[in-house]
Amino acid sequence: MSLFDDDRPQKKVAHEIGSDLALLSVDELTQRITLLTEEIARLEAERTRKSASRSAAENLFR
Repeated sequence: MSLFDDDRPQKKVAHEIGSDLALLSVDELTQRITLLTEEIARLEAERTRKSASRSAAENLFR
């Protein structure tokens, strides 16, 4: 056993839609907002990529 508990796994920040927010601290809420904002950006980028690909395919077969 080490003097410091560096060996224990870090809790991964996650968010479940509809979960009870009353138990979270302001810092935890901020972390979740950041997490969800990054995920929204990732989803929008993928949607843009797929839309461009779809448009290219539709133009090819016109």
